[in-house]
Amino acid sequence: MKKYIALFLMLIAAFTLAAGGSGEAAADDGSVLIGVSKLLSHAALDSVETGLQDYLATTGLNVRYDFQNANGDISTAASIAQQFESEGCDVVVGIGTASAQALANVFTDIPVLFAAVTDPVDAGLVASNEGSADSNVCGVSDMNPVEAQISLIHDITGAKVIGNVYSSGEQNGVVLMEQAQAACDKLGLELVTAAVSNSSEVRTALQSIIDRVDAVYIATDNNVISAIAAIDDVCNDAGVPLLAADPSGIDGLECMMAWGFNYYSIGTATGKLIEDILVNGANPGEEGTVFLTDPADFELWFNLDTAKKLGYTIPQEYLDTASVIIENGVKTEL
Repeated sequence: MKKYIALFLMLIAAFTLAAGGSGEAAADDGSVLIGVSKLLSHAALDSVETGLQDYLATTGLNVRYDFQNANGDISTAASIAQQFESEGCDVVVGIGTASAQALANVFTDIPVLFAAVTDPVDAGLVASNEGSADSNVCGVSDMNPVEAQISLIHDITGAKVIGNVYSSGEQNGVVLMEQAQAACDKLGLELVTAAVSNSSEVRTALQSIIDRVDAVYIATDNNVISAIAAIDDVCNDAGVPLLAADPSGIDGLECMMAWGFNYYSIGTATGKLIEDILVNGANPGEEGTVFLTDPADFELWFNLDTAKKLGYTIPQEYLDTASVIIENGVKTEL
């Protein structure tokens, strides 16, 4: 009977984690097993995952991975954390706020790293960004310069009313919306918002406000940014300029502007933290929160074809600082 109960429980675990991943069996070769849980798959979070792997491949560490994708479901993120615990992971990484929170709720005795989390203090992952010796959590923030991004939209388009779609059930989505509201208040602009609970609602939500706004600002809200192609369609159909805070997902779209992190850099920064912990014996909690400040870690994109179609001219002072310019259908990396 015990044999059949054990088999039944194993089958339940397999179906519970059908969200997708590439789990690895235990190995007795001295390797380190790193469990990586991401909230969902989109260009930015996938780039974090790639940057992490590429960096650790340069360190000489003997590493195995178990990659899991919660597909935007918080309960699945919690199940993934439980699986990592049963596998005996040596280090776990949560890409996105909900995945990081799920891991921190389960693990108290091994390093928990967050990546691409906007405000880890507000999310309850760390008590302070400076870190604490009695914590096992550290990581890399993707806090964006929201006020500067909205100021850029206003400077180039003259927009007085900014549209924003945000995920009401995702902590970083709410934080970014509140920051956008504060920025608009400071700049004397109006913010019109539409809340969604998942990425399938994004197109309809934006359509509900597009006729009332002069421009659209999309932050690094995972559920929303994963639907960037739908956002791009709605904005183009309405003739409304779009600024995305995540350049990694706009290649091939008509988005007029993008300014934000190269998320690959967030992955490499996370890998550096893991190296410091595993190789140098650093206390995870004392590592605190890493904020990327090097201009090379940011990218500014302008689509001059879209700007021309919408009747806008990008000032030369902005073009001089751009990382990517698209003109006459040609993408030029500067």
